[in-house]
Amino acid sequence: MGDERTWSIAELAEEYGVTLRTIRFYEEQGLLTPQRDGTRRVFRDGDRVRLGLVLRGKRLGFGLDEIKKIIGMYDAEPGEVGQLRYLLEQIAHRRAELEQRRRDIDATLTELSDLERRCRADLARLTPSR
Repeated sequence: MGDERTWSIAELAEEYGVTLRTIRFYEEQGLLTPQRDGTRRVFRDGDRVRLGLVLRGKRLGFGLDEIKKIIGMYDAEPGEVGQLRYLLEQIAHRRAELEQRRRDIDATLTELSDLERRCRADLARLTPSR
């Protein structure tokens, strides 16, 4: 295995704050490709970087299929330029979705405030003063 730095599944799990099961799942999905030393998984720097990218993609709301496609584009045609262009399109789409959700949440909060104000006014009108 040479002098290249490697990581165990436990080391990666601790570093990224995920479970061993999560890492094994990403391996099953083809997102990580550790080498084997008997039954032990040996992760190289590329897997470590990919795990970070997968977790970032999940935090940003991308599905595993999209993450896999984006990561896979780096080493295949159209290469890094195509990967970046595609990622920019996906970012724009995700941003538009989130901005719409924000507008929906703001509208719901406004509606709740109006309803609360009416309920308090009705309660004050129906409750006898002391």
